[in-house]
Amino acid sequence: MIEEADLRRVTAGRWLMPLMAHLAERAGSRFAMMLANLGLSRSALAASLNQLAEAGWIRRNPGHGHPLRPEYVLTASGEPIAAFCEKVMAQRVRLGLEPSALPRWSLPLVPRLDGHVARFSALRVALAPVTPRALSLTLKQLHSASLLRRDLEDAFPPIPIYTLSGRGRLLAEAMR
Repeated sequence: MIEEADLRRVTAGRWLMPLMAHLAERAGSRFAMMLANLGLSRSALAASLNQLAEAGWIRRNPGHGHPLRPEYVLTASGEPIAAFCEKVMAQRVRLGLEPSALPRWSLPLVPRLDGHVARFSALRVALAPVTPRALSLTLKQLHSASLLRRDLEDAFPPIPIYTLSGRGRLLAEAMR
C-alpha cells in the first residue's frame, strides 16, 4: 500500500487515478491519446496533469517530438503510485464498478475497514477533514455497490457499525 498522504492526493481528483493507471499501462502517453482513451475534457485533462506534475509523479518527456514517443512519462517517485493505481483500477473493473461507484473518500475508507469494524464517528475522525455529509454519502454508495456491510449493534438506541463485505475485501486486497 502507498502512504496515506499519497492515497489522499491521488483520490482527490476524479481523473488522477485513471490517468496514473493509463500512464503505468503504456509507460507514458500523449495528450491526444489520454483524451481519446479516458473520455475527459481537455481542461480536465490539463488540470489533472498539472496536479500530477505538482506532486512530482509525472513529467513532460524531454525527448518528445517523434510521433511514437510519449509526451508525459512517470517519474521515479510516480512509478509506485502508478503501479498501485493500475492494480486498483484493474480490481475495480473485475468487480464491475463504474467510476462513480467509488467517490472521493471511498478508497481512503477501505483500508480503515479492512479487517475492522467501525462506527461512523470513528471513521469521521480517521478521515478528517471529511464532512459528515460526504462520509454519509460515501458509506451509502459503498453499501449500494455491495462493498460495505452496515449492521446495527444491539443497544439502545441501535448503533450502526460498518465493515467490508466480501467484495470490499477484494478491493482492500488490491490496495495492499
